[in-house]
Amino acid sequence: MAVTSVTFTMPDQRAAGVLLHPTSLPGPLQHGDIGHAAYRFIEFLHSCGIKVWQMLPLGPVHEDKSPYQCLSAHAGNPALISLDWLVDRKWLDLQCVDRTMDDEHYRMHCLQQAKINFDQQASQTWLTRLNVFKQKHAAWLADYALFMALKQHYQGAAWFEWPLALRHRKAEALAESSAQLSELIAQIIFEQFIFFTQWHEVREYAASHDVKLFGDMPIFVALDSADVWAQRQNFLMNENGEMNYVAGVPPDAFSDTGQRWGNPLYDWKFMSNDGFEWWKSRFTTQLELFDLIRIDHFRGLEACWQIPAEEETAMNGRWEKVPGDALLTALFNHFSSLPLVAEDLGVITAEVIALKNRFNLPGMKVLQFAFDGNTQNPHLPHQHQSHDLIYTGTHDNNTTLGWIRDTSSYNSDYFEAYTASGGLVEEKKVLAMMRTAMASVSYLCVIPMQDLLMLGEEARMNTPGTTEDNWQWRFTWKQLKPTIVDTVKQYIYVYQR
Repeated sequence: MAVTSVTFTMPDQRAAGVLLHPTSLPGPLQHGDIGHAAYRFIEFLHSCGIKVWQMLPLGPVHEDKSPYQCLSAHAGNPALISLDWLVDRKWLDLQCVDRTMDDEHYRMHCLQQAKINFDQQASQTWLTRLNVFKQKHAAWLADYALFMALKQHYQGAAWFEWPLALRHRKAEALAESSAQLSELIAQIIFEQFIFFTQWHEVREYAASHDVKLFGDMPIFVALDSADVWAQRQNFLMNENGEMNYVAGVPPDAFSDTGQRWGNPLYDWKFMSNDGFEWWKSRFTTQLELFDLIRIDHFRGLEACWQIPAEEETAMNGRWEKVPGDALLTALFNHFSSLPLVAEDLGVITAEVIALKNRFNLPGMKVLQFAFDGNTQNPHLPHQHQSHDLIYTGTHDNNTTLGWIRDTSSYNSDYFEAYTASGGLVEEKKVLAMMRTAMASVSYLCVIPMQDLLMLGEEARMNTPGTTEDNWQWRFTWKQLKPTIVDTVKQYIYVYQR
């Protein structure tokens, strides 16, 4: 299929960004939210001259807290809702909620009280805004709300464990459940309205401080999600959710047995015949939230690693071609602006590079992958192109300080020679890594917040191939050293970011 002239247009200004998920923001509860700390973080970025805030996916998560296995490709995580925002609008009185509960139940009761007060007190303007929100998001909102209500009704059971009539979405069963669970459904819709309203205010505040929001979109969706339950025709499975193959990646530097993600694979034939409507709807929501969007596992748009469902590891899979060219063509023709970034890490073939280049998409370089002693390593700065994003590390990497301490993971002699950091203390080596990233010709340099704070492995966000002790890291403002802030400001000035 021929590609139109509409492709990604690279900004004409170099910039620096920080990678930090909102759950890592400071705050009194179990994890951060999009309240006051988010605004202070935007002010901090602006004060440093940093123009991009990159984060992980914002969707509602399962018990493992992974933002890459969300319950919806559209919904926002209600656990990110700012309770202070509700207090400010007098829809929530914290003194009326039992604080002896754990954070999860405390937050749930606060949101329930806010809904009751909203119904009693909200002005006509707010009621109109709620109705506009429902209409705007009608393509996914009702299905998501019913899915979450049923999931709560069945004590968290996955949809493929529900009664057969609901599993198969029989009209009579759906209508009966919608009536029976109407109050809970209204609560879930209210929470989505509040999330999107708060997020739009955060985005407007970021824009007023010359900060762009950079989101992340997993290429696959979770099996136990509203998308799969409500639109099963888009996925390779039977009506009971049974699959012959699941998604993952083959063995690589992260895992000797590969990663068996278990996500359902797309029915690309159906999607192609449908004009990729599901993807257009998905990107419409993401563009409402973000100024830039990273496609996680971009290589899956050229071919996906198809693993027999009965296999316990990803070792015995095979690559299966997918119509990524047709999909991207349809998307770029549909949207007037589509600021995508390709996560092109791992084993990347010439076909994947060609697909990325065909649409002029920026890719990623990671300095922690650069220093193996090979002078032709594509992650080395002298190999970069301006149409790249450069990172010291990502959410899947160790922190830079942790990486420096683990000399088995890189060629320390070559790193020290390249960055002129031989004999320096660890903190100075982290600064040398950041300076090297800032000096790259890459138009956008992104530094994880952990590196700005000079934190070690204990602050790692995720370890691929593991399911415990991930996605929990948070920072405090006391950890931020003024000397580091001054140094970052200097780097941004010197390297014109």
